[in-house]
Amino acid sequence: MNNLIRLIGRRLLALPLMVLGVTLLVFFIMALSPIDPAYVAFGENATPEQLENYRIENGLYDPLIVQYWNYLVGMVQGDLGTYGVGTGNLVSDKVFAALPTTLGLTFFGLFLAVIVAFPLGVLAAIYRDKWVDQVIRVVSVACLATPSFWLAIMLVLIFMGTLPVSGALPAFSEDPGGWVLRMLLPALALAVPVIGQMTRVVRASMVEELDRDYVRTALGAGIPKPVVVGRNVLRNALITPVTVLGLRVGYLMGGAVVIEIIFSINGMGRVLIDGITNNWVMVVQGATLVVAVAFIIVNIVVDVLYVLINPRIRAV
Repeated sequence: MNNLIRLIGRRLLALPLMVLGVTLLVFFIMALSPIDPAYVAFGENATPEQLENYRIENGLYDPLIVQYWNYLVGMVQGDLGTYGVGTGNLVSDKVFAALPTTLGLTFFGLFLAVIVAFPLGVLAAIYRDKWVDQVIRVVSVACLATPSFWLAIMLVLIFMGTLPVSGALPAFSEDPGGWVLRMLLPALALAVPVIGQMTRVVRASMVEELDRDYVRTALGAGIPKPVVVGRNVLRNALITPVTVLGLRVGYLMGGAVVIEIIFSINGMGRVLIDGITNNWVMVVQGATLVVAVAFIIVNIVVDVLYVLINPRIRAV
């Protein structure tokens, strides 16, 4: 418990610094954009006076460091700027309306990957070098080599008319079954490459653990193999897969942005495409920032799970 408390405390202390680093990187990269926010806000019919007033009111003539400070102050208050014509279109409203959809798709894909990859990896390790292991290896390599965007297109072509591949996404709280059906194919497209990698990681970790002396001692003492594997081997072998799985969350969130476009899901992918298409720099900046911060928070959660799985590990 002390390890866990120390870990959470250190990660929470580091969180503001990591968020600050992300905002610094995103802000100054987007500052290199040649797009004029004033022109985007008023359109082609804007007068020079309107453009000039907009630049002055929004501090576009201020030094970049001053603009960055103002952006940080607004971000802390939940203000990520505005987009489009006028000042009523808040970036925060657009981004946070889409974020739950992307997170839902990401973690649904993660769930599918876990429930498939972990049993396959354990079976491959237990039946090492036998036909079961050989088949699982071939399947894992095939999954790992399959691009998510290509698989998404194939799933659309194969299941069109059988499963929903477009249309409105029902709210999970109102229609859980409809939500799962609508998200099933996109989540599967995301999960397949992760299944390939995680199966191999779980197998390698299990094989390493099965070869340790304590396993041979326990089996020699007459303890049934399922008990040894379930109580000791599996728990110790999960440390590496959980760490790798946390890193794959970033891949899943990035992949979800592309998959959402293919399946016409209004998530962060649609927000980014709208921002790029309409030259809404603040939208692209806000969406990128929110996804990056979400990834940081998820990795902190993974670190906590890392200690929970094996409390003997010292939190660093």
